Amino acid sequence: MGGFFGAVSHQDITLDLFFGVDYHSHLGTRRGGMVIHDGKDGFQRQIHNIENTPFRTKFERDLPGFHGTSGIGCISDTDPQPLLVRSHLGLYAITTVGIINNAEELITQYFSRQGHQFMAMSSGKVNSTELAAALINREDDLVSGILKAQELIDGSLTLLILTQQGQIIAARDKLGRLPVLIGQKVGGCCVSFESFAYQKLGYHDAYELGPREIVRISPNGFETLSPAGREMKICAFLWTYYGYPNSNYEGVNVEVMRYRNGAIMARDESDRGQMPKVDFVAGVPDSGVPHAIGYANESGRPFARPFVKYTPTWPRSFMPANQEVRNQVAKMKQIPVPELIEGKKLLFVDDSIVRGTQLRETVDFLYESGAQEVHIRSACPPIMYGCKYLNFSRSNSDMELLARRTIQELEGDEGQNHLEEYADSTTQRGQCMLQSICEKLHFSSLGYQSLEGLLEAIGLDRDKVCTYCWNGKE
Repeated sequence: MGGFFGAVSHQDITLDLFFGVDYHSHLGTRRGGMVIHDGKDGFQRQIHNIENTPFRTKFERDLPGFHGTSGIGCISDTDPQPLLVRSHLGLYAITTVGIINNAEELITQYFSRQGHQFMAMSSGKVNSTELAAALINREDDLVSGILKAQELIDGSLTLLILTQQGQIIAARDKLGRLPVLIGQKVGGCCVSFESFAYQKLGYHDAYELGPREIVRISPNGFETLSPAGREMKICAFLWTYYGYPNSNYEGVNVEVMRYRNGAIMARDESDRGQMPKVDFVAGVPDSGVPHAIGYANESGRPFARPFVKYTPTWPRSFMPANQEVRNQVAKMKQIPVPELIEGKKLLFVDDSIVRGTQLRETVDFLYESGAQEVHIRSACPPIMYGCKYLNFSRSNSDMELLARRTIQELEGDEGQNHLEEYADSTTQRGQCMLQSICEKLHFSSLGYQSLEGLLEAIGLDRDKVCTYCWNGKE
């Protein structure tokens, strides 16, 4: 994934930008970057690798050298950015969130002639932000360029541009797959992925961009340069997993949705007579916890924390890069509360089940700690497709996904023709998949939230929510 923050003011915005970007650290683990513009000294930029050291620690030492009244920054799970670009459209800084699936085709079609070149990364691939800028620069102005780039890109493109005039141009993806929000306070405005990031800095909610909308932001306010489109496909995983609890997207709060989602899951299980008798309901930390609270409140079973994560030295479960060390760190972080585990029947709610590797290790850890039963519930449906619009649940193959791999093991290639049936726990195929996963991962039982229940919890028109990961429908 990735996130961004930008600010423009009559006063210096260095600290606002620093804290605003830092508040997006939950959205990425690879790189962070900041670029600030000063009317006298121009652009100042810094990019750091944050795989083993948090953004705040890496950038604190850079703060004394930054100064200016406008800036943008990002947390990136992909390429180094923001980039500084010089073209016939002027000198500007750009940061993007999204993915370009047809990068090679675009380069071949538009930039293969003599005189065109890109800086290749160590993998040989082109920086996707650099490619987006190159597409933008083919047009006569930034707005036309952004719209054209979004049209040509297979995937998604949400971006911020910081101009030499000290203004920010913000553009939401053509189908609004990610949010873009504007905050305002006396003498300044900001733009952000997460709303809570600017609320903590004294800005108030001012505006939420619509799909495809392009807005120019200055210290005195903002204006729409290109209007919003009608069609929207905002990512449902914003609410189930990677959105921060305090944030609101399209008017729906993340934490409240998760409570509601867990309650709906418990309600539906109770109606089907499938709710197990357990001593405690718990959440897999951290994003599974609010779903579990909702489940516990609705089911009447007490909520508890049978284990906690030790995070002072290893705050992120997906670091470091080495998989073997990462698995060992995940184990070391789990600290049991024996009084809440030994001899107990437990039901854990996780935000999602992607590959299942760490969840199996968690369940084995609970049995080793004395649990009698461990029931697992997923707060979203079985993931059947790797996301092709954002860097979430992306895989080299869909067969890396637990549900798809299990279906292949059960029925071979024929099973791939019945994915919708397998995703429905009321069918024979659905029950076979659940039983097989329970046997492989040592669950006492397994349940997935239904797509209908998830959409009910979000509360938006279902046609405005992207559900591709679950049903493959665009």
